[in-house]
Amino acid sequence: MTSKAPAHALPETPDWNSIVAEDIVEDPELINSTTARIRTGSGTFYLQVSSHGVRMFSHKQRDYDYGLLVADFDLLDLNLDIESEKFTISSDLYRIHVGSKPLTLTVEQVTTGDTLLKTASDGHFVRTHRVPPLAKTQDGWMLSLSLSSNEPVYGLGEKWGALNKRGQLIRSYNSDALGVNAELSYKNIPFCWSPEGWGMFVHTPAVVTHSVGHPSWSQRSYCCLIEDEIFDVFLLLKPKSITENVGAEMISALTQLTGRAPLPPAWSGGVILSKAYYQDPDELLKVAREVRSKNMPCDTITIDGRAWQDTDTRFAFEWDDSRWPDPKKVMDELKQLNFKVCIWEYPLISVNHSWFSEFAEKGWLIKDIRTDQAYLYDWDQQAFGEVLTTLPQSGIVDFTHPDAYAFWRDAHKDLFDIGIDMIKADFGEQLEDDNMIASNGERGLALHNVYAHLYNRCVYEAAELYSKSGPFLFSRSSWIGCQRFNSQWGGDPQADWEGMMGNVRGGLSWGLSGAPFYATDIGGFYKDTRDDALYVRWAQAAVFSAHFRLHGIGAREPWSYSSEAESAVFGALELRYRLQTYLQKTMIEATVTGMPVQRPMVIAFPDEKQAWGFENQFMFGADILVAPCFNPSGQVEYYLPKGRWSRLDLASSEPEVLLGSQVYTEVLELDGMAVFVREGVSLPINKAVLSTDELSHGSDGELLHDSVWLA
Repeated sequence: MTSKAPAHALPETPDWNSIVAEDIVEDPELINSTTARIRTGSGTFYLQVSSHGVRMFSHKQRDYDYGLLVADFDLLDLNLDIESEKFTISSDLYRIHVGSKPLTLTVEQVTTGDTLLKTASDGHFVRTHRVPPLAKTQDGWMLSLSLSSNEPVYGLGEKWGALNKRGQLIRSYNSDALGVNAELSYKNIPFCWSPEGWGMFVHTPAVVTHSVGHPSWSQRSYCCLIEDEIFDVFLLLKPKSITENVGAEMISALTQLTGRAPLPPAWSGGVILSKAYYQDPDELLKVAREVRSKNMPCDTITIDGRAWQDTDTRFAFEWDDSRWPDPKKVMDELKQLNFKVCIWEYPLISVNHSWFSEFAEKGWLIKDIRTDQAYLYDWDQQAFGEVLTTLPQSGIVDFTHPDAYAFWRDAHKDLFDIGIDMIKADFGEQLEDDNMIASNGERGLALHNVYAHLYNRCVYEAAELYSKSGPFLFSRSSWIGCQRFNSQWGGDPQADWEGMMGNVRGGLSWGLSGAPFYATDIGGFYKDTRDDALYVRWAQAAVFSAHFRLHGIGAREPWSYSSEAESAVFGALELRYRLQTYLQKTMIEATVTGMPVQRPMVIAFPDEKQAWGFENQFMFGADILVAPCFNPSGQVEYYLPKGRWSRLDLASSEPEVLLGSQVYTEVLELDGMAVFVREGVSLPINKAVLSTDELSHGSDGELLHDSVWLA
């Protein structure tokens, strides 16, 4: 490889001449009925097969388990057939041809003989392979797979660009991205899939770079650089002849391995009101009272970071006494106003708080390997301004230390006891220096991504133990398995039309990566210009997401905009609450299958390729098609798949019907939406309410509907 790039940066084009592997495979053997052993010049590998596909892993494994997997492969028996310079490993479902000089893989379906996946065949004029099918490099492992021309690839976490990652160079590295305008993102997972019938999941805490047909690497190959000493890769296979929806099957397979999202409480589907930030209890209560006096539908109000903590000494689970002399009194009034309360946290402790020295003495903070003392994290001050004041030097909580983990989890109890209902777990991307070392011996960059998993798991366990209203966690940074800690939000979009579009796409991409519940920052986080149309269109789009949060720097209450915008958003909020039973049914399905609440066209209509290119529209559950408006003029273009579609209009018993298999363009009034329902579908509809508490609930807590609307 070329010189090592900064951890957050995309690597330059590899020097393929330096990493082409000419490994001779020696003495392949079955070490038991379900595992084959392959010896090579780069070490020994093991290969296993299940109904999900093929797992290949190195002899060397970690001494510790982060719990990223929750289930094992259901292993199939194998047969081995050895020929000259190649051999075949077979099961009842798949046949794997393994070549030598270098090691190559070709996987076939036994019943049809169809090739489902093969390592890269990108050749070179003077050598067999231009890019290595499998190689050990100075930075880790390189695995390359063949792509056919125009083959799309999806997944790889929360990314703001095209959902089809073909042609992109993507880094699975959690970043405080400070927006949605670049490759950097907060939620990453080294998992991708193709509608052609394969997927790849790298089981690692380490950084992974994906060249998805990126032309500077190989326009005809998917190349994966795994910056880890350990090699553990799942090649997921779903022959198209036995499935109607490859994407859904891939997401199902991944979430069987890494866990499914638990069902959020019903109240979390209501409106979450927030801003950065309510300065003191008086401002918070003023807004809360105003929400109720104006009959705005809303379930939850948020107390953000600077709203309740002393910025100079945070974070220590304590209220800023100068502004919050009696937080319980404030909580009691919010409860009387029928609000759930969300509160903010992050996993760092200021050097100006006594906890810093106490945690450091106990070994509960990430250490600096150069000094054997607590690592002093310095914030990039460019990220702060007039509203987001600068932060002090801080220590980073070490969640690999069992005692630190238990203390942090249990420290939430007092918050839940006084009436907090949900936690907004912010940050978690700060292990950026390889001079950092955790109590388990792992260095900073190796721990960087998985730190989000440990942090989110700790806080979610606190909610499971102590929340009186059902565990619900909002987290910003995520890695493998974080869907088990039920919901995430897309951080810090710019308050403009491209910011809205990027934020929505980030959620759709995250859903294609196995995480079903997501929220955007309605109105945009920074550079607010009080744009009425932007605010309305963002709120209308968010009606059809798993969670609905008004948030940003500046007021996000509807009446802080024009009266026309206020009226249009109130209409969107009413619709949100009237679809609560439908939303909950969709969420229940997600907990069983892994399918996201917002479903891009590629998984909603897998047999209709012409729909896949319309990446800015999506299905909300199984039956509602949403084409958000990303244009200040109100113009929207959308594609209706085959069949007949009724425009969603709950006030009409004879809605407009449009024919599918067509592209439509229309200009919407400010309160209009391009939302359609499959003809003949009976939608469960709730009455208009101001809080989910007013909806009818069954004995098991399930929401009951009040009527149906026939499309």
